[in-house]
Amino acid sequence: MPCSSAGVGPRALWLLVSALGAGALLGGCATSPPAKAWARTGDPLADGLAAIANEPARDRVLWQYRTAAVAMRRGQFAQAKALLDDALLTLGGISAGDKSARQARSYFHREAKKAFRGEPYERVMAYYYRGILYWIDGEPDNARACFRSAQLQDSDAENKQYASDYLLLDYLEALATAKLGGDPTDALKRAQALAKLPQPPALDAGANVLVFVEYGNGPTKYATGEYHEQLRFRPGVSVHQSAVLKAGDQTVELAPSDDLNFQATTRGGRVMDHILGNKAVFKSATDSVGDAALVSGAILAGDHDTRDVGLGLAAAGLLSKIVSAATTPAADVRCWDNLPQYLSFAALRLPVGAYPATVEFRGQGGSPIANLTKSFTINVTSATADTVVFVSDKNQ
Repeated sequence: MPCSSAGVGPRALWLLVSALGAGALLGGCATSPPAKAWARTGDPLADGLAAIANEPARDRVLWQYRTAAVAMRRGQFAQAKALLDDALLTLGGISAGDKSARQARSYFHREAKKAFRGEPYERVMAYYYRGILYWIDGEPDNARACFRSAQLQDSDAENKQYASDYLLLDYLEALATAKLGGDPTDALKRAQALAKLPQPPALDAGANVLVFVEYGNGPTKYATGEYHEQLRFRPGVSVHQSAVLKAGDQTVELAPSDDLNFQATTRGGRVMDHILGNKAVFKSATDSVGDAALVSGAILAGDHDTRDVGLGLAAAGLLSKIVSAATTPAADVRCWDNLPQYLSFAALRLPVGAYPATVEFRGQGGSPIANLTKSFTINVTSATADTVVFVSDKNQ
C-alpha cells in the first residue's frame, strides 16, 4: 500500500521532528573537556602556566603565547623558549591538518571550538619572539629562519599590497645574513621598500649590541553583524609614540619600525569570513523559512480537510527553526591580548664593558612619559659576539 500523508498522525509527525531536531543539535555539539577549577593568583606568569595546564586543549597555544610574552618581559628567557617551542610545534601540526579546523567550517560548529592558532599578526609575533631568543643564545642562523617564517605567516593577505610587509623582519634577515657572511642586499632592499618614515638604519654587520624594543598596546578582536559573524580588530590605544635609547655616550631614536594595529587591520578578509558569512545566510534563511512554515501550518491545521498537510508543514517549520538555532556563525574573538603596538630596533658598537642604559618612552610631540623610562645595564663581554637586549614598556 502506497504511503501517504493522510496516514501520518500528529504524534508520528512530532516524533519525527523531535528525532530530526535532536540529530541536528547532536551533530553540532562537539563535546570537549571543560576547564578544570583553578585559582588565580594575580601573577600573570603563574596564572598563565595554570591556564595552560587546566584550560581546554583548544586554548593551549593561546595561553602559551600570552605567557611567553610575560616571561620575555621578565627576562625569563628559558621559560619563554619552552612555551614558544611547544606553541610553534603545535602550530605546525595544525597547519598540516586539524580536525577541529575542518569542523569549524560546518554549519553546526562554532569557530571558537577549533584549536587556536591565531591570526597572522599573532603567529608572526610568536616567530619574532622566538627569533630574538635564538639570537640571545648566539644562533643568528636560527633567528633568521624564524624571521623568515614570521614574514611567511603574513604572506596570504587578501590585499597583496599588505602581504609580508613587516619592515623589521626583512631588516633583521638582512642583518643576520651579513653577520653570517652572506649577501644581505635583497632582504635590505625589501626592508627599505617597506619603510614609511624614517628609513631603517644603515646595516652594520660589525654592530655587537642589538637592542629589541617594544611598546604600546596591540590590537584586540571583536565581532559585529546580526549573528556576530564579522571579525573586526580594535586598535590598541597607546600614549607611546616613540622611544629613545641611551647607552654609554650614544643616543639612538627608536621610531616604530612596525605597527601591529596596522598589520591586523590591513590584511583584508579571511577565508573563514566567507564561511561565516554563508553560515549567517543559512541561519537567517532557515529561520525565515521556519517562521513561514509554522504560520502557514497553523492556518492549514485549523481546517479539517487540510489538517494533516498543516501539521506536516508545521513540523517542517519547527525542524527548520531547530536547524537555524543550531547554526553557529559567530566569529572567533579569542586573541593574544598582551601584545605591543610598536616594534623597534637598534644596533650599536660598544667595546667590552658594562654600560648604564635607558630607554625613554615618549608620547605625542616627543614628550617623555612619566615613570616609563626603563633603566638597565648592557654587559658587553665580547667585541665580536652579539650582546642582545630585549626591552618592553611592560618590563617588570
